[in-house]
Amino acid sequence: MALPSLAKLPEIKISSQDAYFARGQFGELQIDILLTKNPLFAKVEKDYTTTKQFMDRQIRCATVEGLILLKLFALPSLYRQACPEPCRRGSFERVGIYENDIATLINTFNPDMESLLEELNKYLNETDMTEARSIFADIEARIQRFRKANK
Repeated sequence: MALPSLAKLPEIKISSQDAYFARGQFGELQIDILLTKNPLFAKVEKDYTTTKQFMDRQIRCATVEGLILLKLFALPSLYRQACPEPCRRGSFERVGIYENDIATLINTFNPDMESLLEELNKYLNETDMTEARSIFADIEARIQRFRKANK
């Protein structure tokens, strides 16, 4: 979301914000907002979104590929936050959630991961990209074990 668009939503109460992220409340619901000042977030908004009907509204949502890009982009940073000791419990739990989300999306929708990794390479430094590829390899191995066991 672009920052000017966020300002047009007074029902969202912003509790924190930096250059690329904002956190707010919509009633009882905590929401994390990805700001399009980040080049990857802007790319996902431009090229990896679709419109879905929710009740009486049309809502723009990230596609499967967009979700995978966002979650793989975040994981190297989340790993750095999760430890050293004592591990920050919230970050470690988010790592597991993001990895499971990616695994479920890949297993269910079988996206072209090589093209997504090539896209992601434009937005991560070499160290984080190596980590993202390693994370993907681990996830792919889990999926293959699961598929083999369920033949």
